[in-house]
Amino acid sequence: MATTDLERQSSNSTVDEADVPSKDWGWSGNAPNSARIFGVLFALLLVAMTIGNHTGKTEDIWLVGFAVAILGVIAVNWYSSRGKWKN
Repeated sequence: MATTDLERQSSNSTVDEADVPSKDWGWSGNAPNSARIFGVLFALLLVAMTIGNHTGKTEDIWLVGFAVAILGVIAVNWYSSRGKWKN
């Protein structure tokens, strides 16, 4: 019969297998490049939504503003991950 106890293994990862059992399969951690790519694609989608049949510019301001904010967050994240802002 299978047990529910997890064996602790030593590895280079800071993730504990007791917290994340899928660590051995490589499913834990972050995917910063994927997040940046999807962020840029989402910002482009927001800018593309300015093309339409609406007559007011309020929608355009909000769409472009959110797109610029997303790209700003991505730029700050990318710049800080390169080690320039790390203490």
